[in-house]
Amino acid sequence: MAQSHLSEVDAVQEFIGFASNPAPLLVAQYERIAREEMQGLPFYHATMPIVAECVLLEEQWLGCVLTPWMLSLVVLPGPDQLWPVRSSSDRLALQLPCGNMTFMVGELPETGQLLACSLMSPLDPHLGAEEGRSLVSSTLKMLHSLPLQQGAVGVDLGRRRLFGARRGQPA
Repeated sequence: MAQSHLSEVDAVQEFIGFASNPAPLLVAQYERIAREEMQGLPFYHATMPIVAECVLLEEQWLGCVLTPWMLSLVVLPGPDQLWPVRSSSDRLALQLPCGNMTFMVGELPETGQLLACSLMSPLDPHLGAEEGRSLVSSTLKMLHSLPLQQGAVGVDLGRRRLFGARRGQPA
C-alpha cells in the first residue's frame, strides 16, 4: 500500500512519498470517482478506460492519467521524499526534460496531494479506447525525453536568405 500520509514535523505538515509505483492506487481512486461522481455527466466518455502510468524522474513519480473525462499529467512524491502540504489549487512551475509546465495542487482521498496538469478536458469524443491507452504511454515517454535542439550549425530561415540565394550558393 502507499506510504503517503501526513506527519507533524516541527509544526509544519508534510507527507511522505510513495515507496512503490502509485499508478494502481490512482486507477482505483479514479474508478471510484467515475462510478460515484462522473458517469452521469454529459462529457463522460463511457467507452474510455481508466489508465495510469508512472515513472520515477529525479526521485518523484511522474505520471500520465487517462479517465473517461480527462487526460492529465501528475507528479507525486517518490520514495523517501517529504512534501509540504500546500493549499489546494496552488500553482507550481516545474522544469521537465521536455520543457517547463505549470501544475496545480490537487488532492485525492486515498493518496492525498498531488500535482496535476490537464492536457485534455473533456476528452475528444472520437478518441477510441486503444488510442487513449497509446496516448498515455506516448505522453509519458515524451515528458521525460530531452527536447531536440538544433545542431551547432543553424539554418537561416530568414526571408532574404531563403528567397535570395543565388544559383550555385547553398540556401
